This record gives sequence, C-alpha cells and structure tokens, in this order.
Amino acid sequence: MARVSIVRRLRPPERYRFAGSVGALTLGRQDPCGHFVGEGFWLAARTPDGPGTLHLSPAGGELAAEAYGPGAAWLAERADAVAGLRDDVTGFAPLAAAHPVVARLAVTFHGLRMPATGLVFPRLLRAILEQKVTGREAHRAYRAICRHFGEPAPGPVPLLLPPDPAAVAATPYWTFHPFGVEQRRTQALLRAAQAAARLERCVDGAEATRRMTAIPGIGPWTAAEVVRVAYGDPDAVSVGDFHIPNTVAWALAGEARGTDARMLELLEPFPGHRGRVCELLAAGGIGAPRFGPRMPVRSFARF
Repeated sequence: MARVSIVRRLRPPERYRFAGSVGALTLGRQDPCGHFVGEGFWLAARTPDGPGTLHLSPAGGELAAEAYGPGAAWLAERADAVAGLRDDVTGFAPLAAAHPVVARLAVTFHGLRMPATGLVFPRLLRAILEQKVTGREAHRAYRAICRHFGEPAPGPVPLLLPPDPAAVAATPYWTFHPFGVEQRRTQALLRAAQAAARLERCVDGAEATRRMTAIPGIGPWTAAEVVRVAYGDPDAVSVGDFHIPNTVAWALAGEARGTDARMLELLEPFPGHRGRVCELLAAGGIGAPRFGPRMPVRSFARF
C-alpha cells in the first residue's frame, strides 16, 4: 500500500495537556494498537472507511494531525475529537467551585481534555477484559488478543489494528482461555463482537449505553468506561468500580470507604461533569487509604 497521508493543523486550548488528554486511549508502550513515540502519539483504528492510523504531535503551539490508510480521511476529520479538542468545559468552573478539592484540581489540570474516538468496539474489548480482575491481568489478556488477531496498520510506525469484531465473533470461546480469559468474560466479548456493527451506529453515549447494557455480561461499569472514551462523555461514572467510590468518598468527604450510592450522592453537585470530576481526582493522584491485601494476580490459562 502506498504511503498516502492527510494532514491537519489543530489549535489546542490554552495550557492544553496533550499527553494527559490522549493517554486514556492507550495502555502505554506495550499497547500494540497505539502508543507515544517521542512527543507524538500514534493510534491505529478500524474506521467506517477502512483501516487507518492517526499521528498527533505538538508543534509550535499547534497540534499536527496526520492520518494514513483507507481510513485517513475519517481519522483526519475526527482528529480534533480524538485529541479532546471538542470537549466542552463551558460551565464546569462554577460547578467545580462547589468543593475546594475539585476547584483546585480544575485549575491545576485546566488543560486536560476528554478524547472522543467515535469508535466503540476497541474500548469495549478492553473494558470487558477489565471486568473483576486486576489491571495487570486485563492488560496481559488484551495484548495477547490483539496479537492473535493482529493485522498491520497503515503508516510508517509498526502498529496492529484493533481486532476485527467479525473475526472475534467467529472464534470459539476456548481460543481465549490461553490468553487468560475465562468463559464468562469471553462470552460477553463474543456477544459484544456480534453486536459491534449496531453499537458503532449509535448516535450518542446514551444510545450506546442502552444497547451495551442490553447485552448479557455488560453492565453500567463497562458501558461507562466505553462511552467516556468513545463519545467523550464527561458525565459517565463507572458505577461498580472497586476503587472509584472510595476515591470520591475520601477526596470529597474525608471518608476512607464509600459505596456507589455515596459516590453518586457526593457527585450530585457536578451534573453533566461527574465523570470529569473522577478523572480529575485520578489525574491528581488522589486515592483512599488502602487496607488489607491487594487482589491477587491469577492466570486462567493454567486453570
């Protein structure tokens, strides 16, 4: 395939935090589908127009966006959304002022923006794998699955395209066992892959959430993890998370432990931006005190 690219120049907001804004789209350098190289960020994607790769790089106060492959036009058009530049923070500052911690973080991380890829299945794949296991287990399984279904992405950097949902849907569940994924998560993943085309046609996060949570094995936590990245939904709260209720309770009320109900109660003063508040707490490194042993890392491949 000839190397053909489309280039756009984007104007980020004042004090824009590039790495922090797009960091949610990757697992770091070990992510086979996207990572930072130097100061630039590379992301491989299966777009409605075909495979493509997007490169974002800060340059002289601007953000250069270059896209490759059959999906280049689609990626170039969405480059500003992927970088978080369509994230509307209008009206958040007065809400943030309701709590001193949130107000301080809103100023400190003023340039942090929430990306919106417009693509559901890649993030849904990760979110399903992250259900009820440690991050290390989930990320190991994600990398193994991406390599198993790996197809080279277009462009000058060696990346893999995210797994094709049609290929995932056609794979027997036992294939995923050596990757460390037990039958429950595998079945949820296969159902999601079968519904991927309908999910990608959703017009907004609300419709996507309804369709995802109608799939057995996908609940509110998984849906929130997806719409926060695919649609840049600043209000998406990961109800059912192991850590976030404790973090919110500790940061906003000084309580070492919190339930989902308590978390939602404390987030009520921030309508439309509850997920953004959770992201700011994470960016600020705020975490509740830890008690007891950590969750053990298991290997389902050896079961």
